[in-house]
Amino acid sequence: MTNHAIARITAVGAYLPPRTLTNSDLEKIVNTSDDWIFSRTGMRERRIAEKEECTSDMGAKAALKALFASNLPANAIEMIIVATMSPDYISPSTAALIQAKIGAERAAAMDIQVACSGFVYGLSLAKAYIESGIYNQVLVIAAEKMSAFIDYQDRSSCVLFGDGAGAAIVGSKGSGLAINTTCLGADGQLADLFVIPAGGAKQPASKETVDQKLHYVKMAGSDIFKHAVRRMTAAAKECLEKSGLKEEQIKWLIPHQANIRIISAVAKQFNLPIDRVYKKTLPKYGNTSASTVAIALSELLEQEQLQEEDHLLLVAFGGGLTWGASILTKITEPV
Repeated sequence: MTNHAIARITAVGAYLPPRTLTNSDLEKIVNTSDDWIFSRTGMRERRIAEKEECTSDMGAKAALKALFASNLPANAIEMIIVATMSPDYISPSTAALIQAKIGAERAAAMDIQVACSGFVYGLSLAKAYIESGIYNQVLVIAAEKMSAFIDYQDRSSCVLFGDGAGAAIVGSKGSGLAINTTCLGADGQLADLFVIPAGGAKQPASKETVDQKLHYVKMAGSDIFKHAVRRMTAAAKECLEKSGLKEEQIKWLIPHQANIRIISAVAKQFNLPIDRVYKKTLPKYGNTSASTVAIALSELLEQEQLQEEDHLLLVAFGGGLTWGASILTKITEPV
C-alpha cells in the first residue's frame, strides 16, 4: 500500500546553558577585543555548558521541551536521531543516552555526524522514515558541547563557538511545518579544512596527542568562508528550483549561524529583504554547530506568527565538508 503521509514538524524546543561567555570575558583569556570579535563575527556572547553538563543532558532538555509542546508522551517516539560532533562518548551513542534520559523506551536511536549541517540532515532522515511509512513519530535533536573541543588560546576558533541544543518532533499528522524539498551534499576531499585530528582510530588519544592539542578543533577560516557561501547558496537555490518556488516567496531564510560575514554573503545571493534573514541567535549564542538552525527555528516560531503556506528556507554548512538546505511550509490541519 502506498503511503501518502507528508512529514511535518509538529513541535520544537531549544535549550541553552545558563553560563554566558562574553567578548569581554574572552579579552581576559586571549589577545582580542569586543570590537574585533563583533566586527568579524557578529557575536557578543555565547553559552557554555558546565563541566558536568554533557551533550546528552542538553539534548534531553531540548527534547523534553519539544515533547511538552507537542502534548506527546515520550513513549510515542519511535525513532531518535541526534546530530552532534561533540558526543558524550564514541560509544554508546548520544541518542541512546537521551532515549534513557527522556524515557522514550520504545524508540530506536542513532547518532549522525555531519558537523554544522546536522539538523538539516536529521530532518531529511526523519522525512524519509515518515513518508516511507516506517515510523509515525520521529524526534530529531541537534546538540553540541563545542566548548569541550575548543582551544581557548586559539583566537581564530575560541571566539566562535558555544554550546546548546534544539529539537523537533516530526510526525505524519497534525498542523506544523511540512518538510518539502531537501538538498544535501558533501565533499570529503576538503575534510582537512575543519577537523579534530585526534581521538579517533587514526590517532588514538595519547600523551603526545594531548600535548600537541590535537583533540581541539582545527580550521582554515578563510577557505571555510568561501566554501560555506558557495555551497549554502547552491543548496538553497537547488531547493527552490526543485520545489518550484521563487526567492521572493520565502518568508524567512534561516541560515547556519556561523558568523555575520557568512550570513551576509549568503543573503546577498537572494532576492529577499535583509530583515527576512533570521540572525537573531548569532549575537547571543555564537556558533553552536549542528544546533544553530534548530535553535534559530525554535526562537523564530516563538516570535513570529506564520500564516498558511508561509515558506521557510533552512540552510547549513559544516565540516566534512557537508552542506544542506530544506524548505518548510506552514500547514494547518483541522482538529
